[in-house]
Amino acid sequence: MKKLMLLMFVSTFFLGACNKKANKGSTKDTTPSGIKYRAGSFSSILAKAKSENKPIFIDFYTTWCAPCKWLDQDVLSYKGVVDYYNGNFINVKIDAEKGEGPKLAERFAVYGFPTLVWLDSKGNVIEQHVGMTTISNVLSLGERTVQANNVSM
Repeated sequence: MKKLMLLMFVSTFFLGACNKKANKGSTKDTTPSGIKYRAGSFSSILAKAKSENKPIFIDFYTTWCAPCKWLDQDVLSYKGVVDYYNGNFINVKIDAEKGEGPKLAERFAVYGFPTLVWLDSKGNVIEQHVGMTTISNVLSLGERTVQANNVSM
């Protein structure tokens, strides 16, 4: 388990460094809020997704997680990601240690942070990713989820 955690930390560090180089020249969102995350119970989020026929994007994090903060700053704050996710998803940010977080983390088999989960509008898992990632990967996984959601209508 210690080796797995060390491997996740090292890979997160290198992915974060690579992501900064790959994204030079990208436009960071200038609004202070970036992705618009919805508040409320998970059942209310599901109901909203069903009524709007939009997929759900979940960002599982913890307050002590440095890679979670790097992901927010280096990936989830870029204009292309912000615009795409705000336009196509019901976005939810869940602290895996508070409120409904532990129960939802168990439900979606969250075993490391950050964990990103993409659901269709019915609540079925389409994609899941653990650890740091790149802007292009977040956009690609989002696009695949939107396509899958439109197919499952």
